[in-house]
Amino acid sequence: MSIFHLAFHVRDLDQARRFYGGVLGCAEGRSTDTWVDFDFFGHQISLHLGEPFATARTGRVGEVMVPMPHFGIVLELPAWQELAKRLEASGMDFVLKPQVRFEGLPGEQWTMFFCDPFGNPIEAKGFRSLDTVYDA
Repeated sequence: MSIFHLAFHVRDLDQARRFYGGVLGCAEGRSTDTWVDFDFFGHQISLHLGEPFATARTGRVGEVMVPMPHFGIVLELPAWQELAKRLEASGMDFVLKPQVRFEGLPGEQWTMFFCDPFGNPIEAKGFRSLDTVYDA
C-alpha cells in the first residue's frame, strides 16, 4: 500500500484547521507557523500559507462544468454518505450537489464537488465497492 501526498496553498491556517479538521473530520498531523499536515482519508495533504492555485470550470461532469484542476477522494459508499451529511449539515455551497452518476452501469458512482474556504476544489466519489473504481 502507498499513501498519496499533495501540498497546496491556503491563506489562513486557522481557517484551514476549522475546515479540514472540523468540517471534513481530518486528523491534524505536524505543523509549523507556515504549514499544517492532515490525514485526508488515509492520505497526506500539506497546507502551506500562500495564494491558492488558479482554477477554471472547464471539466464537464454530465451537464455541469466543474473546476479544474481539482483533487479528491474515492470512498466506499457508507463513508461517502457520511461525508455528504457532514457537508450538508455545515451548509456547504456545493459546486455539484451529492448525486449518483452512471446508475446501473459499470462505474456507477456517487459524486459531489465542493471548495474549501480558499477556493481549492475537491471532489468526493463513492462506490459500493472500491473494486469497481476502474470499471468501464
